[in-house]
Amino acid sequence: MSVVVLLSRDSLLLKQLQVAFDRCAPQLEAVLADDPRAARAQVAACWFPPAGSLGRLANLQVIHSVAAGIDHLQHDPSCPDLPVCRVVDPGHRQGMTEYLRWAAIHYHRGFDQVLEQQRERRWERPLQRPARQFRVGVMGLGSLGSAIALDLAAAGYAVRGWARSAKALAGVQTFVGPRQLEPFLDDVELLINLLPLTAETRGILGRDTFARLARGAALVNVGRGGHLDLDDLQQALASGQLRGALLDVFEQEPLPTEHPLWTTPGVTITPHMASAASHDCIAEQVAENLRRLQLGEVLLNEVDRAQGY
Repeated sequence: MSVVVLLSRDSLLLKQLQVAFDRCAPQLEAVLADDPRAARAQVAACWFPPAGSLGRLANLQVIHSVAAGIDHLQHDPSCPDLPVCRVVDPGHRQGMTEYLRWAAIHYHRGFDQVLEQQRERRWERPLQRPARQFRVGVMGLGSLGSAIALDLAAAGYAVRGWARSAKALAGVQTFVGPRQLEPFLDDVELLINLLPLTAETRGILGRDTFARLARGAALVNVGRGGHLDLDDLQQALASGQLRGALLDVFEQEPLPTEHPLWTTPGVTITPHMASAASHDCIAEQVAENLRRLQLGEVLLNEVDRAQGY
């Protein structure tokens, strides 16, 4: 029986994936790193693999992210130079759309302020404005980012988007490339990041970016933790340049219990739940790629490791 090894620092996820593999790919043995059978694995299914775990697998031929991104693999310096695949779940777009629609309403309607007022037992209605007067900026206009921008524009928001290459989206003002980043950011009240994490985008959510936004703007990061400069975020929140930040992704996941973000005023933390591939979808796509590997066929959803997506 073929073996897939599951590698993650998240013990709950490992248990859930084992159940999904048993249900959806019973022809495989899905084992953990400490199982002797792991040495036979040709495919490793990973989410933030522990340091050194990939380098110990002598028979490994494919590294499979269990998510849409692959940057979490960098947390294991022993990661070998092998083909890398990701999971593409058709339901991923719907989940992300729901999450970001909620985020837009949360800040547009002032629910962040209302929740703070409740803790203070203070009765005060936030100023109400029509959606067309609330300026939303979407960074990253790939398949997900474009869907989000179009959804928010259809809901009536004043939406602009920024991407590396030109895009034409109905009802969305688009900006292209580094030279148009500053005009894109000017006076945005809600900045949503969906960029891939690359050498060019690492740290892009920092002081210079925050300074261009409208004073009292809010940030939503559903890209990657490496996009965000935490020191600059703290300063922007303390100064009032940012009124809040909704963070779903972090450089280390799960976020350590002692991390200061848990108690930073204005920060809302969600546990990487904006959208995720279903466990059944993960099991099915990893199993299909193992089958393709063994038959010498083209792998599904193989990524360009140099570009990071």
